[in-house]
Amino acid sequence: MLKSTLPFFLSLIGAFYSCQSKGKPSKVSAIEEKANTNYKPAFAGQTRITPVKTTTPYNVEVLNTSLGKPWGIINLPDGRFLITEKTGFMNVVSVDGKQVSKIDGFPKVDAKGQGGMLDVALDPDFKTNNIIYFSFSEPYEGGNHTAVGKGRLSSDLKTISDVKVIFRATPTYDGDKHYGSRLVFDKDGNLFVSTGERSDKQTRVYAQKTDNYLGKILKITKDGKPAPGNPFIGKDGYKPEIFAYGIRSPQGLALDEKGQLWDIEMGPRGGDEINLIQAGKNYGWGDVTYGIEYSGEKINNGTTQKAGTEQPVYYWDPVVSPSGVTFYTGNIEEWKNNLFIGCLSGEHINRIVIKDNKVVGEERLLLDQKERFRDVLNGMDGNLYGITDSGKLYKISKK
Repeated sequence: MLKSTLPFFLSLIGAFYSCQSKGKPSKVSAIEEKANTNYKPAFAGQTRITPVKTTTPYNVEVLNTSLGKPWGIINLPDGRFLITEKTGFMNVVSVDGKQVSKIDGFPKVDAKGQGGMLDVALDPDFKTNNIIYFSFSEPYEGGNHTAVGKGRLSSDLKTISDVKVIFRATPTYDGDKHYGSRLVFDKDGNLFVSTGERSDKQTRVYAQKTDNYLGKILKITKDGKPAPGNPFIGKDGYKPEIFAYGIRSPQGLALDEKGQLWDIEMGPRGGDEINLIQAGKNYGWGDVTYGIEYSGEKINNGTTQKAGTEQPVYYWDPVVSPSGVTFYTGNIEEWKNNLFIGCLSGEHINRIVIKDNKVVGEERLLLDQKERFRDVLNGMDGNLYGITDSGKLYKISKK
């Protein structure tokens, strides 16, 4: 188990500037905001793209204001919502948001800092087996790590049984930040898992090392084994579950209409990223970034490009603190296949227009709500939903 040895005053600095900290809503366009650096993008359109504006009238409703500390949201097959609660359980919420019931029986979580019950995904065969998968920060021998568990929901959705931890993102570390972690099933029934590098400088180096699970995009089977076809199976010095590496703090993971995997991750002071994830690729952290240390110092002498590492499709400076993401396929035609991102310090839902895997437009929605949006959902009813750190459930629908 790793032990944190950073001085206390540095942890205070990190807490002050942390991309998880309370931020102010943007009152200007992305182009007008002052950047933290004078770094040049690698290509046109990589940052500060021309803003777009939705022309279709839409409604914004708050369906519930008392969900505690929600972290992840998905639909159940009947349209109800399954929403994780950071302190260690899940809620089933009715379609109208008015009825909430708790699911008990989950393993203990370490909920301090950024930890707790994190994401949730339905088994592809959920309709016949009632199995769900969930990620959480698991306390272990004085530290913790990101873990993935599975279990069977009771028919009344009040308890979970046959719970088993199928994967642990080791090494274990005594910290409280950058767990990841999103869960996405691919078309073959294998599970993508994103993990953070645990934030501190002494763990940052693990994102570039391939003998561990920190700062990675992983791909596993339903039983937690390396997924067939993973790029590093049988290669010395590589964990076989690794799909891609060089990742910082990935709280967004989604598949687009083509089946491509997109990772959205928080940068340090500047340098939030949208990445198109490809098998076996290195996404640069902490050798390459468009951000700087919270102290203001450059990272790796200000390196923004390096051979052997992938450039982000898009980045933000200053940060918006992107969390959960979804590709929209709903009732508003001009939003079709756009990427929607729940933003924390940015206090909005970010709409990203993508064409040929390039960002061509950005819009900041719901700024007037002044809410930290933790996750967003492309609802099975054709509407967009969002959950906030203040415990609210939002519905955005076509008028």
